[in-house]
Amino acid sequence: MRKQEGFSLIELLIVVAIILIIAAIAIPNLLKSKMAANESSAVGSVRTINTAEITYSVSCPASGYSATLAALNTGGGCVAGVGIIDPSLSAGNKSGYTMAEVGANPIAGGNTTYTVTATPQTVGTTGQRMFCSDQTGVIRYTLAGVGCTVASPAL
Repeated sequence: MRKQEGFSLIELLIVVAIILIIAAIAIPNLLKSKMAANESSAVGSVRTINTAEITYSVSCPASGYSATLAALNTGGGCVAGVGIIDPSLSAGNKSGYTMAEVGANPIAGGNTTYTVTATPQTVGTTGQRMFCSDQTGVIRYTLAGVGCTVASPAL
């Protein structure tokens, strides 16, 4: 009688079943950790934009706060305001979130307020919470991924 080498079909099926069970347990945790990382990145980006707005308003006093997110990179007509944030952030998409910024309430040609938002591109996949801030610098959030306002809870 010859000695059989290798694994039997039953042994291989058991190993595959164990791997599938481990994957079923690990994948949801991986997705949750990715969402948490995206949310942390979004909060950091909102904080960066808040700081950039202060820098822009000091560098370009005639303009006040920038009118758009892109103006924090291009200068928006103010030479001193060029390159305050990097082009990837000024494009508005970063780590599964869409960033937007709007300057408002122009007085004597300059914006006196602004609002910045970070919205998950796919709620429940790229992030769960929406973040927003304004000239006060307080970062706020909503758990539904939409509808963040200055009345929302603060971080």
